[in-house]
Amino acid sequence: MEPGNLTGVSEFLLLGFSEGPELQPFIFGLFLSMYLITVFGNLLLILAVSSDSHLHTPMYFFLANLSFVDICFTSTTVPKMLINIQTQSKVITYEGCLSQMYFFILFAGLDIFLLTVMAYDRFVAICHPLHYLVIMNPRVCGLLVLVPWIMSILNSLLESIMVLRLSFCTVLEIPHFFCELNQMIQLACSDTFLSNMVMYFAAVLLGGVPFAGILYSYSKIVSSIRGISSAQGKYKAFSTCASHLSVVSLFYCTVLGVYLSSAAPQSSNSSAVASVMYTVVTPMLNPFIYSLRNRDIKRTLMSLMKSISFSGTSSTY
Repeated sequence: MEPGNLTGVSEFLLLGFSEGPELQPFIFGLFLSMYLITVFGNLLLILAVSSDSHLHTPMYFFLANLSFVDICFTSTTVPKMLINIQTQSKVITYEGCLSQMYFFILFAGLDIFLLTVMAYDRFVAICHPLHYLVIMNPRVCGLLVLVPWIMSILNSLLESIMVLRLSFCTVLEIPHFFCELNQMIQLACSDTFLSNMVMYFAAVLLGGVPFAGILYSYSKIVSSIRGISSAQGKYKAFSTCASHLSVVSLFYCTVLGVYLSSAAPQSSNSSAVASVMYTVVTPMLNPFIYSLRNRDIKRTLMSLMKSISFSGTSSTY
């Protein structure tokens, strides 16, 4: 394949999951359902946190931010795929592809950082309960959200610049349902050494270091819980971080599974299917995990449902 001039690249083809037209309606319905559940579930969680003054605490502040990021994370990839299925077109413009990649990296990074911040919040709450409100004051909470935004924006900008400097071949087919960074680099015909080094360095620094922070926080949490004498006290302490631990396990296990599957000698289509787990399924399940395992969230959601049903009933008279 002959290298193509970067300025001549106008569009890419997103191959998606299946070439068979008979499966497209099923894929469209499945992803539309998951997307709507993700958006409405996370919006409901944000509404619950914002409407109940009892939930105006650092833990729920970070949870509301995570829900917002999850909506944006899923909205970066799924709507474009649904449009392509509906219009029976696999085309995405060069600018659209770079924009999608930029925002995907941005919100993926924010997801990782917020999960780390939430682990730190649980560490302070369980290991230093008497100083919790002093340590996790509004200024600190604001910084713990602002700094991840700044770091994610800078990282996403750097990764995008690395792709901008690449030249692409004449075959511009991406065997994925979105413009994934690794797939973009593999398509390039120019030297990709620097781009690969930046990608791997960012993955270790912005993925591995937060994960190490989460492991450290939970090692301290487990050590602190073991020091509690009563079984009821241990259960109460563990229940405050069980939801977060479930979400962290789901997110990191699916991401690890994707990259292990992409390294294995199998088709890229398998990697695309595996990517659905952390790009769509995990953001969809987060509201259910937090609402089903959290008594405060369940109580607030029930109150919201009663208010909505009461207002709907009164409006009919």
